[in-house]
Amino acid sequence: MKPTVAPFPAARLRRTRQSPAIRGLVRQNTLAKEDLIWPVFVRAGEGIEEPVPSMPGVMRRSVDKVVVAAREAVDLGIPAICVFPYTGLDERTEDCAGAWDPDNHANRAIRAIKAAVPELAVMTDVALDTYNINGHDGFVVDGEIVNDATVEALVKMTLAQAEAGADIIGPSDMMDGRIEAMRTALEAAGHQNVMILSYAAKYASAFYGPFRDAVGASAALTGDKNTYQMDPANSDEALRLVERDLREGADMVMVKPGLPSLDICRRVKDTFGAPTFAYQVSGEYAMIQAAAQQGWIDGERVMLESLMAFKRAGCDGILTYFAPQVARLLAR
Repeated sequence: MKPTVAPFPAARLRRTRQSPAIRGLVRQNTLAKEDLIWPVFVRAGEGIEEPVPSMPGVMRRSVDKVVVAAREAVDLGIPAICVFPYTGLDERTEDCAGAWDPDNHANRAIRAIKAAVPELAVMTDVALDTYNINGHDGFVVDGEIVNDATVEALVKMTLAQAEAGADIIGPSDMMDGRIEAMRTALEAAGHQNVMILSYAAKYASAFYGPFRDAVGASAALTGDKNTYQMDPANSDEALRLVERDLREGADMVMVKPGLPSLDICRRVKDTFGAPTFAYQVSGEYAMIQAAAQQGWIDGERVMLESLMAFKRAGCDGILTYFAPQVARLLAR
């Protein structure tokens, strides 16, 4: 589109900025509570709400407290919650068998949420990092993160989550071929209505540090994730990955991290038109919170502006730890 503008003074572009009413009339993008998915962390125990030091305002919760958070989400009009398990080193193994245990923290939380507030959509995380003694998203064999054996394990994890009642499966592992394998297994098991929101363009980013603290992966991780997550220097590769995942059966796709990848969000939406999400990851959240606590920025305004940037870039929805605060603000 080439804009047509009359010469000054016939065109005074400030005319459409002169009042809140006029600005509202010409506003191109809006942020709504329906755009939000709230990530929450579940751990063992009962009656526990444990602060994550590197993520001010974020808690690790026992299953009973996750249910309280789920009820809060429904009351606020947040449509979906995403469950991530926290596991200590004593809960991690090389075979990662806890990942598909029907009674692991995440699966117990899914069942409890769906029993308490069935109208709330529950999203999950599919990757081995929170169950792996090595902290990686896949099996480690002789120092290599192996692909095909990992995919087999991810399929078992997917089916366990679907059986628990998950509405949306979120593969964050970045293994090749996992979407087709998961979709085939879900169909065969009668879970044809379970959706896949693929982490299709996930970069090997330095913005994930606080999240790894939150799920207990920081102490476990050996090496880096550069052989399976994307090089932050690449953009065309992201489109190839998104196209592959859509062809394999993904219903929706995600770009991660969020704000550093707004150009990718725009390209994905313009190219494919598929439901496109971004994850405002832990490092983004922590930086905004830390600067706000120091009084260096207006935290509320920066939070809202950062989320609006995702909508402007073409995103249909956003995973954000700010979801409850934003929903309360939007309800005013």
